[in-house]
Amino acid sequence: MSETFVRNLNFQTHDLGREVTLLLTFDGNMKGLYKNFCPIVWKTCTFGKEGECPYSMRATYTSQLAFFKAQVDEGTITDAATCVNINEGEITTLTQDDDEVFHFSDPVAGEKGLLQAKNETGFVQDIGIGFMCPGELMPTPALYFNDVGDGSSAVAKFIPKLRAYITSDYGQTAILQRAIDSHCIWEQDLSYLDAENTTWKLTYDEYYGHKIIRG
Repeated sequence: MSETFVRNLNFQTHDLGREVTLLLTFDGNMKGLYKNFCPIVWKTCTFGKEGECPYSMRATYTSQLAFFKAQVDEGTITDAATCVNINEGEITTLTQDDDEVFHFSDPVAGEKGLLQAKNETGFVQDIGIGFMCPGELMPTPALYFNDVGDGSSAVAKFIPKLRAYITSDYGQTAILQRAIDSHCIWEQDLSYLDAENTTWKLTYDEYYGHKIIRG
């Protein structure tokens, strides 16, 4: 098991010249994306076009992943009924007791490199993968598995490749059923960052459009 790491990202802009909404999500090239599971909008923030003070958005990621029993309303993750920390190469089992309370079992060794959650509740369930932020009881949602059948498993190899888009079409924790229409302006595998704290500047010009550079 690799050591857990934290990445604090600070996105800034100043006198951008136009109001824009920045969206962050983990929709990198993962096997089964949009077929077996969907990404979830992590962060959105609207930056003003001008002003005396810069605009900023802070986002904190930790590599401690977790499965959670997702609660969904109109295409958005609203809550988690229960969760369990999970590491690569482990499997957990979701069950439901006689009082209709959900439980994840303690993870055991599974298939190398994969995260697995088996549904043994007797019913179809919605399951998610997220990451545990310091001080939070439930994980921040990252991936969503819809209608996992009884006896079936939610399986993924999670890669923390964060991508940024300029769009106001989605809210935070929205489930992305298909690829975002606007083009990706930035991507970064967070495991490859060389520092815990980094600053990123959102800029715009007429030739290149929007781009994000490290500050």
